[in-house]
Formats: sequence, structure tokens, C-alpha cells
Amino acid sequence: MKIFYAIQATGNGHISRAMQLYPYLQKFGSVDFFLSGNNASLNIDLPVKFKSAGCSLHYSKCGGLNYWDIAKNVQPVQMYKDAKSLPLKDYDVVINDFDSITSLACKMQNVHSVQFGHQASFISDATPRPEKKSLMGEMILKHYAPSPKHIGLHFEKYDSFIHPPIIKDEIVNTDPKNLGHITVYLPSFQKDCLEKAFNKLSGHQFHWFLNDIEFKHTVGNITYYPVNQKQFNESMINCNGIITGGGFETPSEALFLGKKILSIPIRNHYEQECNAAALKKMGVPVVYEVGTNFDQIIENWLNTPTHYPTMKANNIPETLQFLFDTYNTK
Repeated sequence: MKIFYAIQATGNGHISRAMQLYPYLQKFGSVDFFLSGNNASLNIDLPVKFKSAGCSLHYSKCGGLNYWDIAKNVQPVQMYKDAKSLPLKDYDVVINDFDSITSLACKMQNVHSVQFGHQASFISDATPRPEKKSLMGEMILKHYAPSPKHIGLHFEKYDSFIHPPIIKDEIVNTDPKNLGHITVYLPSFQKDCLEKAFNKLSGHQFHWFLNDIEFKHTVGNITYYPVNQKQFNESMINCNGIITGGGFETPSEALFLGKKILSIPIRNHYEQECNAAALKKMGVPVVYEVGTNFDQIIENWLNTPTHYPTMKANNIPETLQFLFDTYNTK
């Protein structure tokens, strides 16, 4: 079997999931990956055969999306050309992790596909949303990468086609400990937006993962890390708590490990607002604005007992078998 797997590279989560799935996919056949977008900072240990600039996210300085930069970097003519050039008819199965170019290519070439991943779960209206829905956000989630079939991943089974998160083997097979530090991963924040708050908490040690850090070093109570999956996994496995955005993969893994979580969804990022709504229902504290009292928010969070639901890991062979068994069924 020849498998085409499209990865939307607007963040590291989609790539991390694909890297975890790859050895399992190889048991079903050969796999070629298509990478769309250029936001990812992880080393990609995958056979990427096709690439496109696609649509990438751009952030404001302190925790928001910069829609002007996003819009001016979109190249619709090139995206059309990229879609036209993808040889999808050469493949038996097309798996799409929320990539619009692959969806367009499938439509142009009359090729069947399945949308597989977190965003697929939002096809269901039962999947949590914030109190104030966004019409534009809903349109993007449901129509950005359309597919005739959906297999969703989410924190809980909100609908029949939604499965548990893909948790990396390093997380599943570990023995978590609490070495006292706080792991921080907030790619939409620049360093000077949060540094003062962390410095005020001199009694706590922070492991802060940042895209523009080239090597690990410590200044005061903060150890700065480059974005490196092995180092990040080690830090999270042994942390007291994690401060992260409103993404899906990192909160899922933290919940699986039973770690304290403080979620700061990216402003005006509807999917992250939806995830934050789901996390709040599970008892995870969510901060929507970071102000001058952020250090006190962190202190209160650390001093408040947590009681989160137990997070299951996906049975990957079972889920993929279901995907391939039902791929062409209506």
C-alpha cells in the first residue's frame, strides 16, 4: 500500500504526531509525507517527499495572532500550483492532517481522502466551544481542509468518530517524577513579555523553551532551552507543572502524565479558544490575558490542588486499522 500523509506545519504538534505515527503506518505500507507551512521548529525525522509554503501563522509580540502578516504571506496562485502538482492518484490512501492544499488537490484530481487529527473532531457540534462562538472560526475549522471522512482526536470522546490523543511512546513508557521545576512552552510569546514575571518568582525554577534560543543556559531562576523534543519531553516528565498555550498535543501529554497545567490560549486563535473551553471543563485553569499580576496567577496556580480526569492514550494500531478498513466506505 502507498500512503500519502499531509502535515500542516503551522506548529510542532502536527509534526510530533506524524513522527509518532510513522513506524505504525509503515506496517501498512510505504509512506510519503507532504509538509505544508513553515512554522515548525522541530527537527523532522520523516521522509518528506513534498513541501509547500502553504499557509503559516504569524504572531504578535505577546500572545496573539498577527492576521496582517498571515494574509500578506499567503500565495494563492502558488498554493493552486502546488495542489495541481501533487501526484495523489499514485497513492492508495491519502491522510490529511488539516492541510488545505491537499484538500484542494483531492477535489481537483477526484481523489478520496480522510481528515485525521485534532481539527477533524470539530466537525462535531458536540466538541466543546467557547461561550462566544466565532462564525469565521467555525467556517475555518469545518471548511479549511474538507474531506469526505473524518477521524478526530480530542481530550474526551465527544462523538463516535473521536478517539483519544496520540501520546508519544517516550511519554507512555516513562515513570514521571516531580523535580520541582516549571516547564514553559509558549511559542506566541517573546521573551520580554514573561521574563519579569518569572524573575519575581525566585523560589521557583523555570525551564523555558523558546524558538530563538540556540543553546541551553541558565540566568537566575530561568533555564532557557532551544525547542528540542527530547529535552522538552524530559523536562515535562519531571516537572511540577507546565505553562503552555491552548494547543492539543502538549496539554494531552501533560494530562496523561498527571501534571499541573496552566493554559494560555493564543488570542484570536479560535481552535485554541475551543481547546481552552474543553480544558476548563476538565478543571484546568485558563488565562486569557497576561498582565502585571501574572506572577501572582502562577503562584496561586501552584498552590491550588488539581484534580484532572485521567487521560487515555490512543491505541494507535487499532485506530489506524479502523482508518484503513473504513477508508473508502461512505
